[in-house]
Amino acid sequence: MTRRPSSLRSRLALAVATAVAGVVAATALLVPRDAAGPEQAVVTGANPVTPGVFTGLGFDQCQAPSQKAMDAWLKASPFRAVGIYISGDSRACRYQTHLNATWVATQLARGWHLLPIALGPQASCQPRFPRYSDDFRIAANATGDYAKARQQGAAEAVKNATDAGRLGLTKGSTIFYDLEGFDYGKVHCRESALRFLSAWTVKTRQLGYRAGVYSSAGSGMKLLERQRVSPLPNIALPDQIWLARYDGKANTSAPQYLSDAGWVGNRIKQFQGGHNETWGGVTINIDRNYLDLRSAPNPPVAPAPAPGAPTPAVAPPERHCGGVNVDLPAYVAIKPRSGSYRPAQDQVVALKCLLKERAGYRGKVAPGFGPALQRAVKSWRRARHLRVNAVWTRSLWMQLLTTGQRPFLRPGSASAHVRDLQRALNAAVPSGRLPVHGTLDERTQAVLREWKSRVGLKPGNMVAQSAWARLRAGQF
Repeated sequence: MTRRPSSLRSRLALAVATAVAGVVAATALLVPRDAAGPEQAVVTGANPVTPGVFTGLGFDQCQAPSQKAMDAWLKASPFRAVGIYISGDSRACRYQTHLNATWVATQLARGWHLLPIALGPQASCQPRFPRYSDDFRIAANATGDYAKARQQGAAEAVKNATDAGRLGLTKGSTIFYDLEGFDYGKVHCRESALRFLSAWTVKTRQLGYRAGVYSSAGSGMKLLERQRVSPLPNIALPDQIWLARYDGKANTSAPQYLSDAGWVGNRIKQFQGGHNETWGGVTINIDRNYLDLRSAPNPPVAPAPAPGAPTPAVAPPERHCGGVNVDLPAYVAIKPRSGSYRPAQDQVVALKCLLKERAGYRGKVAPGFGPALQRAVKSWRRARHLRVNAVWTRSLWMQLLTTGQRPFLRPGSASAHVRDLQRALNAAVPSGRLPVHGTLDERTQAVLREWKSRVGLKPGNMVAQSAWARLRAGQF
């Protein structure tokens, strides 16, 4: 994708090798694009919608990795999402070695979230395109409000959706159009690209898929943000955005170019460009991405894991006490109202709900630190040989949030146990303000390491029984 020097060299080398192979063996051109020989198979069962709901790390690489590599990275790496180039004549990796319907179904069944990418016609002022003799750019003719660019966008959407269907990508999944960075100051180049993306978006939706756009923060994303804030008529915006901003920050922000107010829960950020990473003994040249996908028109269907397969890296949804929010950015000490002091209502309601679920509290789950809650707090403290009063402290939050048996957790783990870990860390390290999404991602690991250092544990990204014991003891 954008600004990946080492990856770009490999892509160019691949393109040259492909062209030479075509001259030496013309019969190779008869192989369908992305076919993988005799291993190609038709998937009869419905795959889950992808990428679905997921918060955490992902990577992308021009060639879809081999099954051996995917399995090694599933076991050892922090990644649970992978970008794959499924369509588009401008791809450097037009011919995929491993990518077919069987590959797609296998990764989805094993818990990967796939990010299907289409790289077709590019902006008219993008200097690296067209890439091939049968490739073309987005038409920059302004006639009819860039009618030619709109026609191209609709036609490309049909091609991309057809390729997605052939690979077994279920309707409702997102296809991301890769619009590489361009000169934002060139008006016709910029405006034709916007109309192309609009028509592509409309047609993609008509064909049953969600529409996503990948682009650099300073060009494509800036253009979409302008349309969101000051809309022009007859322009459709995508459902999800994937911005490229190489600032090394695992978040979805690029405040110089677009506000965090747009596409909330429907954003991905490519925050590190091409580099080698080795996991499970397998090295791949990748871009790093952070995904914050919390909104979808329909919940994704969870795949049935194969026997012995790793747990899919998405924590199951939770609902507490009829809809009470127990996922707070910080859990603070609270006590009954007195004088000018008023306990925070969100803290009181969350405490009542969690005590009801975990400690048999029978009072109403409503605002107010009344007698019923005071009795419950005193009972909790008495049972743990603490001074008996009605003050609920950060340590007590940690104890409540980590009651019960707890499994060993490693980076990439996703479960209700990780949600409780994130909640407990928000009590132990209030400045961390972790989102409670249930995946042991890089941000959670950073706060975990900080807490471990504070309580004298060896820093690391794992949560063993020693760490659970310190959390259960309320140490911070």
